[in-house]
Amino acid sequence: MRDLAPIATLITVAALAACRGSADADSHQVEAAIRAADAQWLAAARAHDLERTLSFWSDDVILMQPGAPPVVGKAALRNYVAGAFAIPNFSISWITDRVWAARSGELAYATGTDEIRMTSPEGKSVVEHNKAVAIWRRQADGSWKCAVDIWNAAGDSAAPSQTRD
Repeated sequence: MRDLAPIATLITVAALAACRGSADADSHQVEAAIRAADAQWLAAARAHDLERTLSFWSDDVILMQPGAPPVVGKAALRNYVAGAFAIPNFSISWITDRVWAARSGELAYATGTDEIRMTSPEGKSVVEHNKAVAIWRRQADGSWKCAVDIWNAAGDSAAPSQTRD
């Protein structure tokens, strides 16, 4: 009887390579889906469309902003975003520079930078430059929503070359 070990090894290597290729293709699909959702989210935020902006966060969202307690859940988030949109001359812009997807296809994270502009109560123009991380989770319907949104100041010496998308 012939030794089938070399053939079995070849089949195993081919199967593993096929699985890896499939995972890579899936990660590209996840990245494309998240970038598309992220672009729609940015458009909604720029338009100050409260309901559409909120729709990109999960119901159990956790928003972690610098120097303040976390904002947890959609109701608290609604108040936070409505308050931001009510600030005179409030605008936000962002660029996502990297999206990484878990092999499971259920979670992903994105990193980037943002720029927030507004007028202070004293009438001064304020511009904030931040670094950001968004953790995205695939929903039961296949859509992607941000489940954890975290940012912090980019720092005085870190002039932003990008804004978070």
